[in-house]
Amino acid sequence: MKNENIKILIVDDEPDILEFIEYNLVKAGFTVLMATDGHKAIEMAKKHNPNLILLDIMMPGMDGVDVCSYLRGRSEFDQTLIAFLTARSEDYSQIAALDNGGDDYITKPIKPKVLVSRINALLRRSRKSNSNNSDTAIIKYGNIKINKDEITVQKDGELIPFAKKEFELLCLLISKPGKVFKREKIYRKIWGDDVIVGTRTIDVHIRKIREKLGDDYIKTVKGIGYKFGF
Repeated sequence: MKNENIKILIVDDEPDILEFIEYNLVKAGFTVLMATDGHKAIEMAKKHNPNLILLDIMMPGMDGVDVCSYLRGRSEFDQTLIAFLTARSEDYSQIAALDNGGDDYITKPIKPKVLVSRINALLRRSRKSNSNNSDTAIIKYGNIKINKDEITVQKDGELIPFAKKEFELLCLLISKPGKVFKREKIYRKIWGDDVIVGTRTIDVHIRKIREKLGDDYIKTVKGIGYKFGF
């Protein structure tokens, strides 16, 4: 997919930042849309269905985390990438962003070339993930059923909503029940080598999966990583 076919929605309440990012992304060949608040962002996302949304956290009225949570609750945005671009670097802000379905967390200020590189890395991983999803569409383990084509998870026949990264992490662990996946491998497989995420990112996603499926499915191997299985 060429860059000109990729639509990126930038959401920030500071016009100077919008213009600066727009200039550099257009220069890199992307089609760029802009919104100055959360409500406008949702309106633009529904209208244009962007491939990726760059979302500021601190905005008046409706902040970026709320926007992300809303979009992740709608199936038409299951494949939309959402990256938070924010000046806030606190752990709790990053955890909230990723916990609500964000795919990446980028701290401002950032050099234009680095930003474009991060965006390209996100897009590459998304294409690779979508390609891998077609290998084995249905995965069953006990009372858990995963449909990779439909991106759905069922427990005892009941559909359970999963954010994109939660789904990818669950699929990775359940692909080889009993195998211990080291934290470093999980980072590479799910987030890639190009993305720097906080040390608690995996823990947050594992916690969310356990809240949805129960504590019995994913085991912590202290000091090493995680494995799936009873």
